[in-house]
Amino acid sequence: MSLANSRSVAILALAGFCVAANAQSPAGHAESVERVRRVILESQHLGAHGMGYNDQSLNTLSQKLTPADISVLIDLLLDKDLRIGIQFGLASQCEAALFAVRDAALDHTMPFFDAEDTMRLVESFAGCTAKAKQGAAAMRSEIHSLSEAEHRRIMQEAQENAAEDARIQRNALKMTDPKQAKELTRQEREEVFRRSLKAIHGPGRGWSHDTGTKGPSPAHVPNHGFGRIRQQASKSVESTSPISALIGH
Repeated sequence: MSLANSRSVAILALAGFCVAANAQSPAGHAESVERVRRVILESQHLGAHGMGYNDQSLNTLSQKLTPADISVLIDLLLDKDLRIGIQFGLASQCEAALFAVRDAALDHTMPFFDAEDTMRLVESFAGCTAKAKQGAAAMRSEIHSLSEAEHRRIMQEAQENAAEDARIQRNALKMTDPKQAKELTRQEREEVFRRSLKAIHGPGRGWSHDTGTKGPSPAHVPNHGFGRIRQQASKSVESTSPISALIGH
């Protein structure tokens, strides 16, 4: 066997060994989750307001957890009852947890304000180095900026959705006037029709074309633009499909 081939075999063997060493069976992961959960719960101490977490908890968690447990802590974020304990557990790992906390906030696995609180815990924990505390302060500032950017995005989407709703509402009113209705495109008519059905039946329900199916009585038609449009359309096209009547052309 050539030297090159020998090296290739050695590299593949080493890679396989590393994968096998790092792979964790579902049973092994479940055991890790339960172990970390138990460590978190046992780190609570009695305070003025009952059992909770404090500086002593951070010391305990730093001794019983390792950076390898950070991913398990992130998985446990789904358990809302452990929310505060997980923050302390992550903070106890100091610099090793900084990027994991930021990524969890970006993935919406962890609320932004919880991530900021975790960074504050790192900054105040005597067990963390000065470098780790500086890194936590910088990361807290970054997380805060990310939170503000997310808030601006949500507000922008809300404004755009409100403007879209207002536009469709105006088109719905035009549908009551045959002359103005002719000015609407097929797409605009479809939008009005879909909103009309949603207003009457709620999300997820559409119009049934089955013979004998009855629409809502006038007493049950919502008294806002989309409901009135649907009621008027039903009266004028009793013998035809409602879709054809509203989006025809």
